[in-house]
Amino acid sequence: MKKLNLEKIEKLITSFIDKYNIKNILLAISGGQDSIYLIKILEKLKKKSYYQHLQTSYIYIDHQWKNNSKKQIKHIINYITLINANIIIYQINKITLSEDECRKYRYNIILQHAIKYKFKLIITGHNSTDKVETCLQNLIKGSGIESLNNLAMKSKIFQEIFILRPLLKLNRTTIYWSCKKLYLPIWSDSTNYFYKIQRNRIRQEFIPYIKQYLHKNIENNIQFLINNYHYQNEYIKQNVIKLYLKSKHNERTAIDYAKINKQNFILQIKTIQLFCFHNLQIYLETQKIIKVVKKLNEKLINSSKMVSHSNFNFFIHKNWLCVSIKT
Repeated sequence: MKKLNLEKIEKLITSFIDKYNIKNILLAISGGQDSIYLIKILEKLKKKSYYQHLQTSYIYIDHQWKNNSKKQIKHIINYITLINANIIIYQINKITLSEDECRKYRYNIILQHAIKYKFKLIITGHNSTDKVETCLQNLIKGSGIESLNNLAMKSKIFQEIFILRPLLKLNRTTIYWSCKKLYLPIWSDSTNYFYKIQRNRIRQEFIPYIKQYLHKNIENNIQFLINNYHYQNEYIKQNVIKLYLKSKHNERTAIDYAKINKQNFILQIKTIQLFCFHNLQIYLETQKIIKVVKKLNEKLINSSKMVSHSNFNFFIHKNWLCVSIKT
């Protein structure tokens, strides 16, 4: 372990606390090395006189994936009790191995808990290895450029509630040896070896295979790729917002399609997505938007021939892309 890692993470957390005047923190834990390492950092931080007022609470979500889940809960409770902290445990009754479903359940529970008990800051233990795995997972799914870098260091998730991921600069191996040097009680999670979960197969087989036979620096290269995609995506988003503001109708729910149609194809897609989200609070998948745009470009849509989605109709009227509600 490098002492510098602890200092950098601590500095990141304290700067965020100071900037947003954070009084209480909710740390989402799993019992694994990442969350145990974060607990150590937070408890060390609270011993400083300036941050003694800081209230920390821990939350654990039990998905009931394994037979020894009760033993793991007992292990977590014992450790939290040892450091005189508070923990709340939620148990999900609907057992599913779908990582997407579990993530939705988990984030929803954590957010609702934060809202109810007025936590302004949620901290999670995601690390740089998680970021690489998420990128590969989304790449396999055929996700767009914006989804390849969806683990941000910090972001606002609801009104005045923020989420912070201070370990994103550290990889899993570094954190492991840091925990070893600090004699922290790491729980070996058997669910990490359930190969029915796609992330585990990527972690245990796919990445090691690439390292062994194709490129040993694959994780660093993907990190570099993610950073490049981040800046490219920011550039696209800024241009989409500019185009949307210049194209939207001042009074009606419509945008100037004649103006949009002159732009790059990806700008057309993203602008219509933003138009739908801003006015209708619906998110249209890229493939559906592409179908609409192609029909518009081929002039197959007019006031009598519409494209429908959910409860809405899209049509062209005097160069304006308009939306009407189905009756």
